[in-house]
Amino acid sequence: MLVRVLFFGGLREALGTKESAEELPDGATVAVLRARLGARAPAMQALEGRLRVAVNQEFSDEDTVLREGDEVALLPPVSGGMGACSLSEHPLDEGAVTARVTGPDCGGVVTFVGAVRDHSRGHDIRHLEYEAYPEMALREMERIADEAAARWPGTRVAIAHRVGHLEIGDLAVVVAAAAPHRAEAFDACRYAIDTLKERVPIWKKEVATDGAYWVDDHA
Repeated sequence: MLVRVLFFGGLREALGTKESAEELPDGATVAVLRARLGARAPAMQALEGRLRVAVNQEFSDEDTVLREGDEVALLPPVSGGMGACSLSEHPLDEGAVTARVTGPDCGGVVTFVGAVRDHSRGHDIRHLEYEAYPEMALREMERIADEAAARWPGTRVAIAHRVGHLEIGDLAVVVAAAAPHRAEAFDACRYAIDTLKERVPIWKKEVATDGAYWVDDHA
């Protein structure tokens, strides 16, 4: 059987390709695919234990059985559609993101804005580059918004994230949470940004004056 394998972030860069077609025996699992790729790609071995796998845009474990035509995404550690959540190569508008969730039923509105700073980890930063697995990133962001609404009833959350090239001062992410009361809005906003940095497949490359490197510690 034939499966399509997608590579992202530092793994894509190390392998020199964004995807490959892999012929596998019927009944092969994710573990079989990873072992086969790992034997050919030292870059995968370096990420052992930190590389996540998604099959058809759903996180999967090593025992997942693959089928003809499956799309398998190999996801290095993350850095950290329209509707409530979006990805964009264009500058983010905080007001437009907030407008997605505000309404007469919400007395508390909290926003978090993450901007590109000029230094990080002892390096002087020139610019950032963000890369995403778009379909899955949007699905995970929508799930986070739904989880916040379930955890704090009456709360609405919107998330917008930039991808591509960002200059110093550009907005990388905007999270807006609206709720009947301020406490729920604060809690939902914090939950959304913290969970986004843990789960959503978006990767950050810091381009500094002394080199460039992919970030995988959720800073």
